[in-house]
Amino acid sequence: MNARSLTEDQYDSAVSLWTATGLTRPWNDPMDDLLRAMSGATSTVLGCSLDGDLVATAMVGHDGHRGWVYYLAVAPDRQESGLGRMMMEASEQWLIERGAVKVQLMIRTNNSPVIGFYDHLGYELSDVQVRAKWLNADDAANTDSAAR
Repeated sequence: MNARSLTEDQYDSAVSLWTATGLTRPWNDPMDDLLRAMSGATSTVLGCSLDGDLVATAMVGHDGHRGWVYYLAVAPDRQESGLGRMMMEASEQWLIERGAVKVQLMIRTNNSPVIGFYDHLGYELSDVQVRAKWLNADDAANTDSAAR
């Protein structure tokens, strides 16, 4: 099994996987995120397929120093199989090859199983705050307070 950048014919499958694993939010179009990542010079979406089915993804990108991982997803029937670890290793390798020295990610604070997963992989809680500002008033109006 290898993680490779998605091909265009896998885009819909990636969004379906993200929806099935609870990563999407109504105010954020995941296809827009995917298209931005796939068209950027410093980002991609890696995927792993088994028997022709996309079973894992990770969106990865960097700013020249820090790397970021988003949309790490493993098909529900394949979770706890090592695919999540493999996708993180592939993401880290992708970043190393491009000169990133650090990788960061965001986890919703109420997602204890995912926090435990990243703890097990050696990810530490950073002494930083993530702040956000909606640049489109419609986006802010369509979110619940927990997502802000």
